[in-house]
Amino acid sequence: MANFPRYAIYHAPSPDSVMHRFGAAMLGYDAVSGDDLPFPDGVTPDWRELTQDPRKYGFHATLKAPMALADGKREDELLDASAAFAGRARRIPVIEPVVDAISGFIAVIPAKRSDDLQQLAAECVTEFDAFRAPLTAEDRARRNPAKLSARQCEYLDRWGYPYVMEEFRFHMTLTGRLNDERRGPIVAWLRERFAETGLTSLAIDRIALFKQDDAASRFRIIGSWPLTAS
Repeated sequence: MANFPRYAIYHAPSPDSVMHRFGAAMLGYDAVSGDDLPFPDGVTPDWRELTQDPRKYGFHATLKAPMALADGKREDELLDASAAFAGRARRIPVIEPVVDAISGFIAVIPAKRSDDLQQLAAECVTEFDAFRAPLTAEDRARRNPAKLSARQCEYLDRWGYPYVMEEFRFHMTLTGRLNDERRGPIVAWLRERFAETGLTSLAIDRIALFKQDDAASRFRIIGSWPLTAS
């Protein structure tokens, strides 16, 4: 059985940003306050069901995947390490955000690859790994390793998550997996809604520490830090 609580290092937009308001409204959940939110006008009747999976995690992009703490590690130490990581000067990734399908679900993704963003994600994977408890057999099986590539299986066993390093794809999830028939119209609708935000550039300029208390709980933000620009 998975160990709890679990923690994750995510990119989450500033709580007062247009991006945060857009994503939180679409998911019907604000991971800052922990409150349910009303969906925007125009969603399909089954929108709550379609967004059920990402709602559990809050609007975010994964940098270090959910993990239980290793023996001897404490939450306050992880908070301190997150603040120290954010305080180190680095190039701040800037992307052109677009809405598109990725692996069957819909998300905000970069229009093109960003080396700065790949570097940020890789640093999060490696530098926070000392806090990660080893995967349980159940956790590993849930990743369905038989369907992963050899490299992804290697990363799963080394880092606790298969989609890291060159396998990393930045995405801020808006729906669960959709079949082909549903996906096209919903991508088009979400693109229209996202265009209304006016966002054509997005700085990935902060990290947040999310916490999930138990299997029935949603993730909530317990700490958030702006990244320091070089």
